[in-house]
Amino acid sequence: MRKVRNYDQELNALAERANRLKAEKVHRLGELVIATGADQVGIEALTGGLLSIAQEPKRGANREAWRVAGAGFFQNGGRKASGAPRGDRQSDDAGQASNT
Repeated sequence: MRKVRNYDQELNALAERANRLKAEKVHRLGELVIATGADQVGIEALTGGLLSIAQEPKRGANREAWRVAGAGFFQNGGRKASGAPRGDRQSDDAGQASNT
């Protein structure tokens, strides 16, 4: 005999998972803003910069240069590459790793 599916329960589980993923995305974006030092920039300037990037025609050279710079940022350990202090970020990362 076939097992009866509870569609409401499945939809609720999917909605809950989508909400968790959205919250994680927002949290990681916040971490990225802090790690890059963008939290020191005014919200209007940061928003304007992001809007200009999003509205700019897709120029391959600019986007490739930004991609390379971003990859370098992560490969060099974040702010450490610019000489700015990273604070207690490494101990925060260790604490988060044990929570997952």
